[in-house]
Amino acid sequence: QVQLVESGGGSVQPGGSLTLSCVASGYTISNGCMGWFRQAPGKGREEVATFASSGVVSYTDSVKGRFTIARVSDKNTLYLIMHFLRPEDTAMYYCAAKLSDSYRCVGMVADYWGQGTQVTVTS
Repeated sequence: QVQLVESGGGSVQPGGSLTLSCVASGYTISNGCMGWFRQAPGKGREEVATFASSGVVSYTDSVKGRFTIARVSDKNTLYLIMHFLRPEDTAMYYCAAKLSDSYRCVGMVADYWGQGTQVTVTS
């Protein structure tokens, strides 16, 4: 059974930083697509960043240059390192996995989701 457990969310001031973690069990994250998504109140779920088994990464335009997606295979853990946070980054952040292999994972349709971790950016 695949489980994804996120952690690392919290409340920060604009310009601050946070690192989200997603620990996977029942699945080796380097075998398929992994991604971070977010959903703000009253809005749809948005793909933030993806990491393919090939090593190819993708980012939505609004986070390029500020967020970094990273994968540590030895820990079977996916990270989202977030800098220069803005109020518009406020959302529930979800880790997701797509089991099938892809060279690139932008637009991935996830098979499994974590429970989410809240990120709030406010002064």
